[in-house]
Amino acid sequence: MKIESLKIRNFKVYKDATIKNLPTMCVFLGTNGSGKTSLFDVFGFLSDALQNNVTIAVNRRGGATELLSRGCNKEKDTIFFEIKFRNPNEFKGASPLITYSIEIGFKKNKAIVLRELLKYRRGNKGWGKPWHFLDFKEGEGDAILNEEQYGNEGVVEKREYQKLSSPDILAIKGLGQFEQFRAISSFRTLLEKWYISNFTINESRRIGDIGVSEHLSTSGDNLAQVTKYIAENNPAIFDKILSNLPKRIPGINKVEAIETEDGRIVLKFQDNNFKDPFIARYVSDGTMKMFAYMVLLYDSDPHPLLCIEEPENYLHPDLLIELAEEIRDYSIRGGQVFVSTHSPDFVNAVQLNELFFIEKESGGFSQIKSAKENELVSKLFNEGNQLGWLWRNNFIKGANLKLDIL
Repeated sequence: MKIESLKIRNFKVYKDATIKNLPTMCVFLGTNGSGKTSLFDVFGFLSDALQNNVTIAVNRRGGATELLSRGCNKEKDTIFFEIKFRNPNEFKGASPLITYSIEIGFKKNKAIVLRELLKYRRGNKGWGKPWHFLDFKEGEGDAILNEEQYGNEGVVEKREYQKLSSPDILAIKGLGQFEQFRAISSFRTLLEKWYISNFTINESRRIGDIGVSEHLSTSGDNLAQVTKYIAENNPAIFDKILSNLPKRIPGINKVEAIETEDGRIVLKFQDNNFKDPFIARYVSDGTMKMFAYMVLLYDSDPHPLLCIEEPENYLHPDLLIELAEEIRDYSIRGGQVFVSTHSPDFVNAVQLNELFFIEKESGGFSQIKSAKENELVSKLFNEGNQLGWLWRNNFIKGANLKLDIL
């Protein structure tokens, strides 16, 4: 999956914002309160709504008053998201542009899905009208039945009416459970695999119960179980992690997940400067975080979208260029990555087309802008200046607290 554009309306600081031409690795700059976390929460909100319903997703964020942009009236105004993306794995030999949009309103203090649409542009050449694989309004609508004929010129859509049990349930959740709606099911699976990092050091140090964990949780609390799973089931991947450890975590050359007698799993790290290994409890915060990132980024089944906030926390600046390289490699292997950062050192490892900055404009609302489209920044970068240096010296308009010098 590769998201190409995102439109946000009436969601927190985003009154009306659009970002286009997104690469596989996107790095976002912005001052505190500019909207970096809110941007990532678009995906967190949709994930919550899919796992539960829109009402729960809204209530977890403080209700309609907290979610709607300032000045909005919850009786009249609506929240709107539109995601345009491609999913090359779904149709062999073609990668049509897919649009998913959702509009959420509020009636009698309850959130409802006013409209939900999933449409595919027909063919790579764009001929014909897009197929609306799913089109629902307030809990009822229709879905494509003859999707196996999608892409064939001259074929007419066949549709079936469906009604959900409640208007606050996403149609992709309900219909995505049925095999006959393959395209809807495929998109639902993509959303279920989105990873919005909420990693905490203390959680990653937990001594977990014995059990199978194939993928790292968003908090990192199953790091020991995942390490053991990879070592036993994907030895080639684990060997690659271990071979890169000395480059990414100086001094560490071995990691083991040991089963204890009382039925738990403990992580042990071997520092080549010491004879005996250290258990995770006594390993530095930076070591734990970098190792967790390596486990996440070497997953044999990459997340279609991975969101990471401020990866520089607990890490030495010299390691950030290495981490940026690992993240870029992950995005090339098939998982798109969004990163927010306050670190010039991390930004120095970023390419011009990968950098975006969030600017809070007059009125308190934010816009997301591409560094590549900034003529001055583009010129200075092409002359050999690093983006982190340009940022800290106020050449990237809107990305700093200080007034710009130009």
